[in-house]
Amino acid sequence: MLQKISTHSGLNMRQLGGALLVFLSAVCFSSKAIMVKLAYRYHVDSVSLLTLRMAFSVPVFLIVGYLSKANKGEQHANISPKDYFWLVLMGFVGYYLSSLFDFLGLQYITAGLERLILFIYPTLVVVLSAIFLGKPISRNQFIALGLTYAGVLLVLVGDVHTESQANMIKGGLLIFISAVTYATYLMGSGQLIPKFGAVRFTSYAMTLAALGVFAHYLIAGQHHLLQLPMPVYGYSFLMAMVATVAPAYLLSEGIRMVGAGNASIIASIGPISTIILAYIFLGEQVSFIQMVGTLIVLAGIILITLRKN
Repeated sequence: MLQKISTHSGLNMRQLGGALLVFLSAVCFSSKAIMVKLAYRYHVDSVSLLTLRMAFSVPVFLIVGYLSKANKGEQHANISPKDYFWLVLMGFVGYYLSSLFDFLGLQYITAGLERLILFIYPTLVVVLSAIFLGKPISRNQFIALGLTYAGVLLVLVGDVHTESQANMIKGGLLIFISAVTYATYLMGSGQLIPKFGAVRFTSYAMTLAALGVFAHYLIAGQHHLLQLPMPVYGYSFLMAMVATVAPAYLLSEGIRMVGAGNASIIASIGPISTIILAYIFLGEQVSFIQMVGTLIVLAGIILITLRKN
């Protein structure tokens, strides 16, 4: 009896610890939009800011990736050249393109609206799986899709008074493209993570994405990284450590402890966290209709997640 109680207690502590890691990951990741908006106050362009974020974060990913590869417990067999090709593609699509469109979109819309549009990626996974993989969409999933997009539309209507219509449409479309590329990454990564391991895959994908960002900067950047105001470097460093490196590994460990389904539900705190942080640090006001729309979106996302798992 005592052994059963001890085992049950250990399981509960593991679940609680994993849930806390996923929660912290969601809060850390949601702070990214706040830091981007704060940095934009110093008139830095999006490509330079994204380059600084990657420059500060990629050394950590390289070190962790190397240590993970050196650890025999993290070795995974049956990795073919084709797998490395898909790894490069996923890094390019999932982190480079997704981050680029995200940073561009944040120039035009509020941090709260950005997080809400970006957070519809689970619904996009369902839609893309139906289109490209032939997976049917169930009645509950149709209801969840309707709830999610109705909630986003409600928030957009509530945001009209704070943003010009042209900026809102432009920014919203850019963030939506970011969500589509991230959903594509999630669809592809499911086959690669079991082969590389979660830590190695994340490290490699982020490093490859950084190379894409650096190439973009060399081709199209303004080439003044050493001449920016000091606060921009501070926000970029925080963005790299707090909103990029930390949540990536916290989420991986949290998923290992509580499972992907539970992690997806816990991560639903993301949009709410961004709204609260945006109110505190950016002074973004939240109307009643926006909060109702946000709750509707979260209901749709949770319904999609529960149905998938």
